[in-house]
Amino acid sequence: MKPFDIYSWQPAGWDRPHPCVVISHADRAARKDPVEVVMCSSQRATRQPEPSEIILDPADGLDWETLCKCDLIHTVKKSELKKPARERFGEPAAAVDPHPHRRARLVDGAGGVRR
Repeated sequence: MKPFDIYSWQPAGWDRPHPCVVISHADRAARKDPVEVVMCSSQRATRQPEPSEIILDPADGLDWETLCKCDLIHTVKKSELKKPARERFGEPAAAVDPHPHRRARLVDGAGGVRR
């Protein structure tokens, strides 16, 4: 597991799993449990992001443009995270990401999520 990997997670009380993005430091993500994630919508984005949100899309490893909420960090056991059915031929999205600026905004910009 690495920072910016996208998984599926169903928080308690939610009706279905949603995409989430690992934002833990690389050392924690690789070796420790739990990890920190930000949640994304399971629906296609139909509006512009608010100041605390960003849009990720297929270039980031999602099926469509999706709003990710950067104003709340969830702590999750690794065993609760499931890889989405759609994998990029075994490569993490970061390896083929044409939009690296979005990943930087996820950490430094939109929601003030900083490490």
